Amino acid sequence: MSTGGILAAAALAAALAAAAARADAPLEHYVSDPAKSALEFTFIQAGAQNKGRFTRFPVKLDFSPDNLGGGRLEVTVEMGSLDTGDQERDETLRGTDLFATGKFPQAHFLATQFTKTAAGFEALGKLTIRDATRDARVPFTWRTASEAGANVAYMSGKTTIKRLDYGIGQGDWKATDQVGNDVVVSFNVRLTPAR
Repeated sequence: MSTGGILAAAALAAALAAAAARADAPLEHYVSDPAKSALEFTFIQAGAQNKGRFTRFPVKLDFSPDNLGGGRLEVTVEMGSLDTGDQERDETLRGTDLFATGKFPQAHFLATQFTKTAAGFEALGKLTIRDATRDARVPFTWRTASEAGANVAYMSGKTTIKRLDYGIGQGDWKATDQVGNDVVVSFNVRLTPAR
């Protein structure tokens, strides 16, 4: 084998070894810190932008930027915890024509595929709201920090869903002239090691 061939083979072996080492990188197991996490949504109603938030949405995450193939993200949103700052609107949103929280108390997102993007990462999974499950892509940024001697992580991002894809809008609420179909969901989650 020529010197060039030996060097090429050595470079290939080194690249494969590095890829294998990344694939074997240990996953960190995290849970959300509810006091320092936010899940918010924005929608258009009667031409005006409205905001709301969910106050209960436990997050479980197994993740390592060096082992994307082993990652898992699970988010359970307690739909009754919604708060738009307007009690009458909140009751309407919880009602049978919209979130129907009596029948469908939780929304659920489960992702087992992650990709690296120019801006950070993307979780690919299934989002279930009411009784409808759809594919969903959730882009996010990731950073870790040491706070008071503990390793923590921060995950934040934004995505847009079509409310009618999930049956959020029955009867008169199916119309999009008063309430837009696009709902922007944004999140900023502080994660701590799972115990």
